[in-house]
Amino acid sequence: MEKIGLLAGVGRLPVEFARAARGMGFGVIAVAVVPEVDEELQQVADKTVQLNIGELDRVIRVLKEEGVSQVTMLGKVTKELLFSGSVRLDDRLQRMFAALPDNRDDTIMLGLVRELASEGIGVFDQTAFIRSLMPAPAILTKREPSAAERADMEFGFNMAKAIGGLDIGQTVVVKNLAVMAVEAIEGTDACILRGGRLSCGGATVVKAAKPDQDLRFDVPAVGVNTIRAMCEAQAKALAIEAGKTLLVDRDKVIKIADECGITIVAM
Repeated sequence: MEKIGLLAGVGRLPVEFARAARGMGFGVIAVAVVPEVDEELQQVADKTVQLNIGELDRVIRVLKEEGVSQVTMLGKVTKELLFSGSVRLDDRLQRMFAALPDNRDDTIMLGLVRELASEGIGVFDQTAFIRSLMPAPAILTKREPSAAERADMEFGFNMAKAIGGLDIGQTVVVKNLAVMAVEAIEGTDACILRGGRLSCGGATVVKAAKPDQDLRFDVPAVGVNTIRAMCEAQAKALAIEAGKTLLVDRDKVIKIADECGITIVAM
């Protein structure tokens, strides 16, 4: 059985990937790089090893010992972990960061890709086994967007593409054709809550892929936590880029959205 590696962060995506890959006959060696990885991962992966995001050398050693030559990276790992001082970076990771021209998301991820490649480990498309989670263009909820919400979706889509092109983030919160919040290091959920406070409710959230999205990392994704954050923020509309955004736990997301009166559109 061919083995593939999974560097796993927070959320359901690592579980969905492991289940799909095993269903196709692959062995899955998961390396959990943060403590909050979904507990179910241990049940669906062939082997799960708990390490630290700062232990790059040990991560590579585990993958090589398991005979893994191809790996993917899925799940949330917030960049603030690297800047807060709460995670110790090993010597290899410190050298990698010292050689980077800046600390933008893509710069860091491409640095990791190069480090893995130098050890004979390739990084493949995150969506390779889970493309079925990417909705086609459609209104996904019971409620259709109003004319004002549609206008905010179109406006927000252009803004999300713009910030994506600058490698800042993938999510914006808008209302009445004005930007309330832009996602940066804090992540999608915190951006939604901040935008909700500033908009005083009724905002539209838009998430889109970067114009030159590298499918090996940071493919946009929304899930239960996203929609719960929207409910808390009293946001009323969500637009995602069709065919380029992973929708995790789709039935549960739509159920919560319908209960909160939120419309979801894949556009």
